[in-house]
Amino acid sequence: MEMMDKTCKDFLGELASRSATPGGGGAAALVGAVGAALGNMVGCLTAGKPKYAAVEGDILALNQKAAALRARLEGLVEADAAAFAPLAKAYGIPKDNPDRPAVMARALEAAAAVPLEIMEACGEAIALLEEYEAKGSVLAVSDAGCGAVFCRAALEAAGLNVAVNTRLMADRGRAAALDARAEALRAEYLPRAEAVYAKVCHRLGGN
Repeated sequence: MEMMDKTCKDFLGELASRSATPGGGGAAALVGAVGAALGNMVGCLTAGKPKYAAVEGDILALNQKAAALRARLEGLVEADAAAFAPLAKAYGIPKDNPDRPAVMARALEAAAAVPLEIMEACGEAIALLEEYEAKGSVLAVSDAGCGAVFCRAALEAAGLNVAVNTRLMADRGRAAALDARAEALRAEYLPRAEAVYAKVCHRLGGN
């Protein structure tokens, strides 16, 4: 059974078990998908309301993008599990086997690529949530804030899963390039997620 076909209870049970998958990367993708879905919820609660007729077109466009991002992140839950399998096998190759370095290099590259894509998708979701917060129904503004918080957490969690693989790469130049991309995503999108949260808190009368 694919990860996204499991019940929430079964998914969490496997996450809490000795099973190698799902792990942190898959959990990050799922949390990011939740964040994107919350944005979509804001849009659905806004579309069709006369009060928001001026932004109707923007909201409908946001909803299409949010739905696509949610589907992409759901797919990355599966992709993260699939990428870990070859890496687990590579760890089992004896260290004196001449094929091990090349196999490890390929496996680590794939295992780092998926969480990096999760980071990218979460960043895109944060950008959408900025617009949902600004244009969406005031009755759902808290959901936009929740979505930003989830996507921020997912982006940071995915970043840890990039780092856990790049640190083992023999090609330090490639590792540095992947780490730099992850850091750039953090630098761009984490402050934006924090800003969405702060705006929502202010609108709700918080600090």
